[in-house]
Amino acid sequence: VRTAVKNSGYYFPAERLIVNLAPADMKKEGPAFDLPIALGILSCMGVIDQQSLEGLCVFGELSLNGSVRPVRGALPMVISAMERGVKRFLLPAENAGEVSCIEGAEIYPATTLMEAVRHLTGNLPIAPLQSVAYRTLIGRRQFAEDFSHVKGQSKAKRALEIAAAGGHNVLMIGPPGSGKTLMARCMPTILPDMTFEEALEATRIHSVAGSVPPTGLLTERPFRSPHHTASHASLVGGGPNALPGEISKAHNGVLFLDELPEYRRDVLEALRQPMEDGFVTITRVSAQSTYPSRFVLVCSMNPCPCGNLGSRTKQCRCTPNEIRRYLNRISGPLLDRIDMHIEVESIPAEKLSETTLSEPSDAIRARVEAAREVQRARYGDSGIHCNAELNARTLAGACKLTPSAQELLTASTERMKLSNRAYTRILKVARTICDLDGVETIGDEQVAEAVQYRTLDRKYWG
Repeated sequence: VRTAVKNSGYYFPAERLIVNLAPADMKKEGPAFDLPIALGILSCMGVIDQQSLEGLCVFGELSLNGSVRPVRGALPMVISAMERGVKRFLLPAENAGEVSCIEGAEIYPATTLMEAVRHLTGNLPIAPLQSVAYRTLIGRRQFAEDFSHVKGQSKAKRALEIAAAGGHNVLMIGPPGSGKTLMARCMPTILPDMTFEEALEATRIHSVAGSVPPTGLLTERPFRSPHHTASHASLVGGGPNALPGEISKAHNGVLFLDELPEYRRDVLEALRQPMEDGFVTITRVSAQSTYPSRFVLVCSMNPCPCGNLGSRTKQCRCTPNEIRRYLNRISGPLLDRIDMHIEVESIPAEKLSETTLSEPSDAIRARVEAAREVQRARYGDSGIHCNAELNARTLAGACKLTPSAQELLTASTERMKLSNRAYTRILKVARTICDLDGVETIGDEQVAEAVQYRTLDRKYWG
């Protein structure tokens, strides 16, 4: 701070200065205090009128030459300050993009300490940042992948459409090269656009993590695909400053775990609570941070270590014990929390040579958006965004079955020896199928389709 003030052309006293950062019981760290400390000192020296700092929120890092550098967490800081009645902000120019959509905030972006001082003294005021409407930031989405590029796999595509429409978690099991990874990467292409509130939530998390996109506000649903060597802290979050992990960075988007059994057991087990609650709490000695983690989990795996179990063209080389050890890397409680289990078969050679494109993502997304609109109208302001978030209190009212459908569901649950959680997951999936079909009451057809997405429990883990 001393060097930045001097290099900006202002006198800095030689004696020792004491800066009080209240409250004293809260740990303060990070470079965001550089700019407010410098302005506070210059105010005490009479360079800046103290009244110009009244009701002003200031943050920013100072480099040695006096330039103002961006900091992490600009968006959550601005939102938090506005909730406390603050309307005026002086912040780094490079952070201006991520806060440009906040209505009612006067944002003054500064590039240097001298520019900030001249603004506060009135010698050269900074023009306030013009608020940008969220809709203007959303152009036509461009994706490298599209479901039209996926050959065959009509059953898997149908299952992923249901998952996108209801926010359900999916596990795909199949041999290498069957298209599991490609279909997973196509998931964001059929999800609806984020609302402004969802974009703010996602951007706040990425702002704290220091991964805000160049456009400032996150306008596309996140797609996170951590490597199977990822640690507990990188997936869930942690570190000295309790930064968000991959599950929080995937909030309002997709978390893709490829080769699921290759992840460490403790890493996979850490997913159970966030999948159920929609948030994760990271506790440290000095503080406790809670981050939202509401995502669609898409997993893929081979049926055995060599990947050829059940293949029509290749012979499996694994022993029964090797297959059992491989499958047992995934615990029963985690499998129970995955709504839909899909078997993906190898694509025949004649399918690969076809030149006709499959149904594009735009057509699938139109049906998904229509189903989401039905759910939005049904749940209103209850805090439920999609069928996967239904809880015990709201499940019975939202999922009404015909008598025969109820009998079918009960009989299937007893025959397959499914848990109570699996029962409710089947019910939620059936509700989503109804929304896609334009039906209000869940019937036999919807229950039968939802039940078939749990048959792999018995085939591989029974």
